[in-house]
Amino acid sequence: MIERFLKQTTFTSVEDYNKNLEFIIPENFNFAYDVMDVWAEEKPEGLAILWTNDQGEEIRTTFAELKEQTDQAASYLMSLGIGKNDPVMLILKRRYEWWVVMLALCKIGAIVIPATHMLTKHDIVYRNTRASVKAIICVDDSYVVSQIQAAMSESPTVKQYVAITDHGKPIPEGFHDWQTEWKKSPKFVRPAFVNTNDDTMLMYFTSGTSGEPKMVAHDYLYAMGHLSTGVFWHNLHEGSLHLTVADTGWGKAVWGKFYGQWFAGATVFVFDHEKFNADTLLRQMEKYKVTSFCAPPTIYRFMIREDLNKYDLSSLEYCCTAGEALNPAVFDKLKEKIGLNIMEGFGQTETTMTLGTFPWMTPKPGSMGIPNAQYDIDLIRADGTPCEDGEKGEIVVRVGDRKPIGLFKEYYRDPELTREAWHDGLYHTGDMAWRDEDGYYWFEGRIDDVIKSSGYRIGPFEVESALMTHPAVVECAITGVPDDIRGMVVKATVVLGKEWKDKAGDDLIKELQQHVKKETAPYKYPRIVEFVDELPKTISGKIRRVEIRKKDAEK
Repeated sequence: MIERFLKQTTFTSVEDYNKNLEFIIPENFNFAYDVMDVWAEEKPEGLAILWTNDQGEEIRTTFAELKEQTDQAASYLMSLGIGKNDPVMLILKRRYEWWVVMLALCKIGAIVIPATHMLTKHDIVYRNTRASVKAIICVDDSYVVSQIQAAMSESPTVKQYVAITDHGKPIPEGFHDWQTEWKKSPKFVRPAFVNTNDDTMLMYFTSGTSGEPKMVAHDYLYAMGHLSTGVFWHNLHEGSLHLTVADTGWGKAVWGKFYGQWFAGATVFVFDHEKFNADTLLRQMEKYKVTSFCAPPTIYRFMIREDLNKYDLSSLEYCCTAGEALNPAVFDKLKEKIGLNIMEGFGQTETTMTLGTFPWMTPKPGSMGIPNAQYDIDLIRADGTPCEDGEKGEIVVRVGDRKPIGLFKEYYRDPELTREAWHDGLYHTGDMAWRDEDGYYWFEGRIDDVIKSSGYRIGPFEVESALMTHPAVVECAITGVPDDIRGMVVKATVVLGKEWKDKAGDDLIKELQQHVKKETAPYKYPRIVEFVDELPKTISGKIRRVEIRKKDAEK
């Protein structure tokens, strides 16, 4: 498959990859037709999806069967009046139908907007209004349906509501019934013209760590940009069974459960569950013999607290992580327990993987890796000049005459916000890092998260990594607190392990402070330590340091 889209398909070194990665870009590329339907012809019996849930249900779908289902779904959606460039919001959790609908919308040239099931009425109205959403397809969850129904009167652009229910359940008022209607649709006829490479295919609302969510628009080549994600970073092949832990409402789902995995011809493994439990997840990996696994560091933190000797993970070949920076202590512990490295990657909703640790590299625990050859990555100072090795700066993408494959088009309907992030030939990520002498990048934090104390610039991640090496700490967040003498001082908000909770107090605070002084430069230690049961997070699971700072300011 990938030989259709790359001039060279295998690489043996960083130099080889950087020099020879070159895409073959078809005219009017469409992932659903040019990848998935081709697999249906060439590998009809190949397993495309292995879906299961916490109720013990299971669906196994071949590439040929998936083509039939997506054609039928496309026909049904067209019968509802959905066509080219129509924005359609999906709130489907990890329901099997999400994969079918995603491909069906691609086949008719509609714009898909995946969204999380945790949205409130306000969130839904905001998204409907900002994107002029024409249809909503949702899971029949009482909370989801109630919030959508509450938003209906304030969502005049939405013309169709479709609910995917379990068989036999009543249909929510105002909704079409997916289960009974989609199979009655007429035979699918491919539209005469579906898309250009520049058309908008996909839009995501960012998680809103520092303000209202931004609306990130991606073109049809964004899908091709993830070829590197699945084939090279995840190191997948046609025999792989890959599991990425991600909600379908967030960009990480298409990073790990869709485009790149199917470029590789791998099987996408899905475990649909209501509540995360490390033991349950590990049992699923053991039962189905998952070969490749990707999850945010938070998931790994809980996994390594299990007795991994209880599980047969012998089928597991490869582990990756993204979404947050990986603490080296987590890397070392997993390596010790199961003998596998965690290969880190970095990117944003606005990009595909921009930095990564590839199979031909030796990972450095805690490093994001090196630039993906798709992107011209650099670090710059506040004045825009390039940083030297070892110097902290903002991660930027240098954009020449041609937009890199995978970089977003724009913040939809917000040219001012687009210009703020993308100007003078640079896309500004807003993330800080430093680069070592081998070209590996090390995350420091968001620009707004950097703490300036007594003339020092302290990145929260370096202090968090030091704290994470203490056995008491499950999770932590480092923020700055205003101080009359130092300008700011470092504060640690800490979630303790169960066996340490009754030890929370001054003695443990002193122990943690001394521990940080030993693990990193002493001036970085947290002068304030607060123990909490949980950290404030966005609905995508990212720590909201801005909320901690706000609460501290109110105090």
